[in-house]
Amino acid sequence: MDNTPEFTVSELAMSLKRTVEQTYGHVRVRGELGRVTVAKSGHCYLDVKDDKAVINSIIWKGVMGSLSMRPEEGMEVICEGKLSTYPGRSNYQLIISKMELAGEGALMALFEKRKKKLAAEGLFDQDRKRDLPFMPKTIGVVTSPTGSVIRDILHRIVDRFPVHVLVWPVLVQGDKAAEQITTAITGFNHGEGFPRPDLLILARGGGSLEDLWCFNEENVARAAAASDIPLISAVGHETDWTLIDYVADYRAPTPTGAAEVAVPVMADWVETLSDYGLRLARALRRNVTERKNALAAARLPRLDAVLAPVQQRLDLACAKLPGAARLFERPAQKLAALRVPNPKHVIDSKAAQLSSLRLRPESITQNITRQSRVLTQEMRTANNVIKRKLDSQSQRLSRAGKLLEAYSYQGVLDRGYALVQTEGGEVVRSKDKLTAGDAVTLTFADGQSKATIEGQSAKSKPAKPKQTKRIARKLTPEQQGDLF
Repeated sequence: MDNTPEFTVSELAMSLKRTVEQTYGHVRVRGELGRVTVAKSGHCYLDVKDDKAVINSIIWKGVMGSLSMRPEEGMEVICEGKLSTYPGRSNYQLIISKMELAGEGALMALFEKRKKKLAAEGLFDQDRKRDLPFMPKTIGVVTSPTGSVIRDILHRIVDRFPVHVLVWPVLVQGDKAAEQITTAITGFNHGEGFPRPDLLILARGGGSLEDLWCFNEENVARAAAASDIPLISAVGHETDWTLIDYVADYRAPTPTGAAEVAVPVMADWVETLSDYGLRLARALRRNVTERKNALAAARLPRLDAVLAPVQQRLDLACAKLPGAARLFERPAQKLAALRVPNPKHVIDSKAAQLSSLRLRPESITQNITRQSRVLTQEMRTANNVIKRKLDSQSQRLSRAGKLLEAYSYQGVLDRGYALVQTEGGEVVRSKDKLTAGDAVTLTFADGQSKATIEGQSAKSKPAKPKQTKRIARKLTPEQQGDLF
């Protein structure tokens, strides 16, 4: 008789489960992630493998949120957990409670793999990067609401150029950080109910490669590349590089450096504008001074030099006046010769001549009618000739009158000049004809005024021929006139 105990299937399965869990209650396994599947329930099913074996693994929903990275196929990781069995399928599995990349070498390998992929798609091309706005009105900041990063950014913006700042709070480390950062970038671009920023700043303080890994996630890099708003990346320190730094329109070495790039220094621009204002004022004053000096240097020409050509033309015009009067004698004689007798006297004369003839009454009537028509036509022609002649002579007379008026010295006086005459009425054309004490008459456009010459004449002091004569009566600006 066989003494081997009998087990039911469930008893054996549970016994195996207890044995495995007690023996391997805590294990640490290094391997490469194979198949990775996240169920609707939130649990993650994956394979940890090497070149010879595969272990089915599971990460419960509550543990997924605490991981510092999101499991992806091809990652080399170190998993911690415990072994257990699944009686329903008679297989064993690793229940993972903690997972980390297998050293920085594995992280860098994954980083380089993603970098090459995104670069091949053109997300890092310089021609797609946009210029930052010079003076943004609103700046959107994607970062953690706690910590020194947001305080440094706000403090530096307030010091340099205060603008409106919108903060979108996100996690900057952990499994959910990448999803929140992606949502923030998309929300700033397409959100409503707040002013749309002119510039975005994505910032985080320094940390290890694992701490900054959320900024190497592919969904974060693609959201930054799709942003319509220019984006500045300020992640970690100057030596820390993430995929977001390659995609962003500008990479700042630190969050404080991002704030310095985002806005100019108001004090510098106020000083610059003040300097421009001073330079403009000095230029205007210099221009006014130069024009004032040029105007002061422009001396009025001598009066006799101005009046001499006009006086000469006036003399010539006066000399031609008698000849112009003779132009009207011959037209007047022709006009007198063209005078037509009274039609009634002509008819009476013709009738007297006819009465002496013995003609028939019909012939007399016809002759009178014919002669009357001829006489009427001649009178009309004569009147037209006289009218044309008078119009022509009137136009010539009008032109001669205008020419005479143009040459008249009265027009010169109307422009502000004066005519100097001695007591005997002689026109003074040179200063050499006057001596001190001579009385002269000054003729203006609106009347005459008496004056006496002061000083010594040019004849008494030949050594100073250029000395200007002074007139006792000082002319006002209205009497002097304006040459221009």
